[in-house]
Parts: sequence; structure tokens; C-alpha cells
Amino acid sequence: MRNEPTGLSRRGLLGGALGAAVALPIAAHAATTDDPAPPPSFPFEGAHQQGILTPAQASACYLALDVVGGRTALVDALRTITHTARFLTAGGHPPDNGLIAPAWDSGVLGPVVPADGLTITVSVGASLFDHRFGLHGRRPAHLRRMEEFPGDALDRSICDGDLMIQVCAHHPDAVVHGVRQLLRSTRGALAVRWRRDGFMSPPRPSGTPRNLLGFKDGTANPSTSDAALMDELVWTRPGRGEPTWVAGGSYHVVRVIRMLVEFWDRISVREQQEIFGRDRDTGAPLTGTHEFDEPDFADDPNGEAIPYGAHIRLANPRTKETTDQRILRRSYNYDAGVEQNGNLDMGLIFTCFNADLDRQFVTVQKRLQGEPLGDYISPVGGGYFFALPGVRGAKDWLGSAMLG
Repeated sequence: MRNEPTGLSRRGLLGGALGAAVALPIAAHAATTDDPAPPPSFPFEGAHQQGILTPAQASACYLALDVVGGRTALVDALRTITHTARFLTAGGHPPDNGLIAPAWDSGVLGPVVPADGLTITVSVGASLFDHRFGLHGRRPAHLRRMEEFPGDALDRSICDGDLMIQVCAHHPDAVVHGVRQLLRSTRGALAVRWRRDGFMSPPRPSGTPRNLLGFKDGTANPSTSDAALMDELVWTRPGRGEPTWVAGGSYHVVRVIRMLVEFWDRISVREQQEIFGRDRDTGAPLTGTHEFDEPDFADDPNGEAIPYGAHIRLANPRTKETTDQRILRRSYNYDAGVEQNGNLDMGLIFTCFNADLDRQFVTVQKRLQGEPLGDYISPVGGGYFFALPGVRGAKDWLGSAMLG
């Protein structure tokens, strides 16, 4: 199965009609030049998995997999992933298999594996709850195959999957090492469906990192340090159709969004700023001065400063009615080279976590339909997944409550 999307036709690109509605901000934590050095490791065990509220590391890989076999293969794979992730996220000396047997570790990171801030986040797709594993009655209430929104150009070969493993670390070699170790340890049980690698741009010159359209991205994210807010916006609770095992998990949305940078680069900075509703240099809303100033929609009722169709105005209108529709964004830029027609294949691996897929992501997505930004982006892949609750104790494993 192909791991890369097909190229868009030059005729299609020139048509300028590849609009799409999508929220673009990327980081769950806006890094600044004053931030302390990133921690060398994050604890593996807890009520929730790491890689959700964790400050976004510099490198990432999104790996969608399908289960080969039945329930036993799935259980064995999740137990193995848990065991492997527990070691990799802590680091240390890998097991010694002797001189004759194949080495347990690839040696990519040297004789002692550094943790390097590695997080491994495992999520399940809707297809896992079909007839194969006896999980039909345990599906999270809102989990389904990702629908195609107006303006999408989805290549289904890079969509969906039984599992989504999000691997993040401070350096790309640690991500590659983690992916390689996870795949070799589950060979025969899991098959790669699609993959996309991402990177987080450093703050330039300060504040929030930028996306590949040149704008600061993630400024308005809800605070991950506010536990009550995270309970409302991120963590899914049992009840109202949700099975009991979902406690501590979260709906995990991944959207591979190609940016049509050749066309974006041809319009004026003023037009770009009106499309986003922010100043390109500072990240400030067009009603403010500094990046973290709140957009003043009340004093701009006619959209003279921030147009009605501006991305920030549609994504988060900042009204009482839309407060609980906010999402936690944790996305990465990607650069996949050049298409056959010579256009650059780059964009955003849009990622968000939400307590209620329909109340939050889908509602925002529908509100964004028809926005001017849609002429310069084209969602081509991804899927809806559910991030499993965390691991509690040495005998616990990812997915145990779901399969129990």
C-alpha cells in the first residue's frame, strides 16, 4: 500500500478551487526563547498517555497500522507496544541477546538508549471495533471513519487505520529509532497502512512557532496547566453513550493538510494577514499589538480590522456559546519533497485532542467551511482515532480496559 499521497494535477491547482475548512494552529504549548531546556524524559505511567498535554517536541512521526490476525494478535501487539514504549521512553541499556541471536536494539542511538523526551501515544481507529476482535459494543460513541468535508481531496490510502501511533521526541533520530523498534517488535501482528513524519519549527524570532505559511501557529490554545479546563475540553468521560473504559482517553484527530505554497507566496502580505486575522511578523491579532492580545471582535462588529471570514474569527469566535467547542491542538509541519508536477509537497499534520469529537472538532470544521484560507490548503489524509487511557502500574498495558 502506498505511503504517500498522489500528486494534485497542475490544472487542479491552477483552478484555485481546492478549498478546505480546517483549524490550523499547531502547538499544545507555545515555546519561547525564554523556556527552560526540555526535560530529558516524561513518565510513562499515569491516568493519561503522554504526547497529549506534553509540550510539543521538535520531531514526530504518525504511524497508522492495521492488525493482522484476530483478538490474540491485537492483545499481543498492545502488550508488546506497552513493554517497548516503557523502555524507550525511560532510556537505558537495552537487553543483551548475546552474540548469536539478533540484537534487541538497532543501535541507532548508540549502546545506551537516551530517552530524548520520547513519547509514544497509541490511539485506536473505528475499524478496530468491527467483527474481528469482539469489540463492537465497546466503540467510543463518536468514533467513526473520518468523513470528507467540502473541499477535501482525501486519498484513502493515507487515511484511517486500526491503530495510530504518534511518536515524538526532541530529535529526529530518536523518533526513527522508536518507530523502528516498535515495528520490529510487532512484526507479523501489525502492518503499516500509512506514515507521515513531522517537525516543529523553533520560535522565530520568539514566541509561538510558525507554520509553513509563515504565521505563528498555536497562540490561542487552551492552557494545559488548567486541569479543570482539560477535563472539560480534552478528557472523555463515561456516560452519555460512552463506555466506561474511555475514562482518561481523548478523541485524537489527525489531518494531513497540503499547503499550496506556490499560490500562497503570490499574494500580498496584507491579504495573507486578512485571511488569518493576525499580523504575520508579530502574530498579534489585527485589533492588537502583541501576539497574546485577545482579538477584540466586540469593538470590530463590522469586520473592518479582522474580516468576518478570517481564520481566527471563525475558528474561535470567543463567545459564551462556543467556549466548550475549543480544541487542544498539537500539530507538526511536514515536508515530503516534490510532486510529479514539480510542486512542493509540504504542509501541516494537523492534530487535535478533544473530549467530544462532534461538539468540538466537527463543529469548528463546519464553521470554517468556505473560509478564504481554503483556497490555499487541501486536506489529503488522516483519520479519527481515540487515544487510549494511560497505563497504571507495572502489570497494566495499553488497551487493557478496552479489551477486558
